Amino acid sequence: MNLSIENILLGASILLLISILLSKSLGKYGIPALILFLLVGMLAGSEGIGNIHFDDPGSAQSVGIVALTIILFSGGLDTRWETTKPILWRGVSLSTLGVFITALLLGLFIWRITDFTFLEAMLLASIVSSTDAAAVFSILRSKNIGLKHNLRPTLELESGSNDPMAYFLTISFTYLVMNEGEASIWQLVPMFFLQMSIGAVMGIAMGRLMAWAINRIKLLQDGLYPALSLGMLIFTFAFTTVINGNGFLAVYIAGVMMGNRNFIHKGSLTKFYDGLAWLMQIVIFLTLGLLVFPSQMIPVLGTGVFISLFLMFVARPISVFISLIPFRSTLWDKLYISWVGLRGAVPIVFATYPLLAGVGKADMMFNIVFFIVLTSVMLQGTTLTVVARWLGLSRRDRSPKRFQLGEEMGLDMKNALVELDLTKESMAVGRSIVELQFPKTALIVLINRGGKYVTPNGATVLEESDKLLVMIDNDGELEKVNQALGITA
Repeated sequence: MNLSIENILLGASILLLISILLSKSLGKYGIPALILFLLVGMLAGSEGIGNIHFDDPGSAQSVGIVALTIILFSGGLDTRWETTKPILWRGVSLSTLGVFITALLLGLFIWRITDFTFLEAMLLASIVSSTDAAAVFSILRSKNIGLKHNLRPTLELESGSNDPMAYFLTISFTYLVMNEGEASIWQLVPMFFLQMSIGAVMGIAMGRLMAWAINRIKLLQDGLYPALSLGMLIFTFAFTTVINGNGFLAVYIAGVMMGNRNFIHKGSLTKFYDGLAWLMQIVIFLTLGLLVFPSQMIPVLGTGVFISLFLMFVARPISVFISLIPFRSTLWDKLYISWVGLRGAVPIVFATYPLLAGVGKADMMFNIVFFIVLTSVMLQGTTLTVVARWLGLSRRDRSPKRFQLGEEMGLDMKNALVELDLTKESMAVGRSIVELQFPKTALIVLINRGGKYVTPNGATVLEESDKLLVMIDNDGELEKVNQALGITA
């Protein structure tokens, strides 16, 4: 077949549509979307029915870097400071100390059971040391399951902020393997603090600058604001990397900073990046699925099983328990966080660095990493909801929908609209609004009653299944509103 741009676009569109349709039809059975995207890529590859020959780690790495940049930024945009603040240092400990301990324990294990040198074993362990919780929350949210004890924001913060540590370890051990006997790991310690510091400073600065620029630069077309923000996002990653900072940390922090500030078109831009992040996830998994050769995974099957099981049942739990020593967490919380050590696209992308650097056993490392990701997703990704129930940590997600007033116009308004559902258990059902001890600073502005909208007054009697649109000043008021309505969060 002539490899024209039309044929490339045709093939890409078919793979994209198949991936989306499969995730829609099979996702309800608890199968993570990312495993479906990987399998579609593998089936379309040179050893699959699609017979698409793709053996270009450099292109796969470039696609992966761009995709991870956008995914991390989108995750930062969705991170709310009020929910993250109480568990900030717990998440930071997991994403730094936890990643390091995981890499160290796993590296020692690989060194003992294989013919890898210590540095090669540490390189392989570093590649798979970070977690990817994107699939975790897609499953929990599709099942409408929440988590107790602030576990969700903890896991979200860890998954969004642990990639920079794994990236640094991967790059460092790749350098040490290629310069064995000439370089020392102690030479890299100052580089770690330098990269992280530059990345953090750039992230804070660019996050504020992006929000300020979007508010101040008056563009003639609203459709140009996503392009403006995307250009600044790419600049943040690229410039931070050029000046020897950690670009992944910079874009995540920039997303957090921007997401917690008011700027025009905030709602539409957040939805734009949410959709773009999903597209990037599909693209990256399809690309990495095309890159792998399933027949080359067979020789490393036994080794991969031992490494994967040790990572899931030993290295990850020990790292979690040690990282959470300074914090008040129950045994069940630690066990669940340990089980949510899901490996995803990040390790496979990081596995391309040794390939491009010419590390001797890079091909074997890549196949082992791919196998670890597959087993992690298949075993852990499909049992997250079940394990949460076993440990008594699951609850129905009753988080209200929130609409921040003035965000589309960039106004600094603290008021927000929240949508609350009245169930038959609510003590407010059958009572008029005037009878409720409603906070004076909160107001029911609209009631959705069976698809018909009612403008309420004091005499309006609330009914079961009413959806109330309530204006509040802050989260403290929301708690008082829930108490007045008899709603349990």
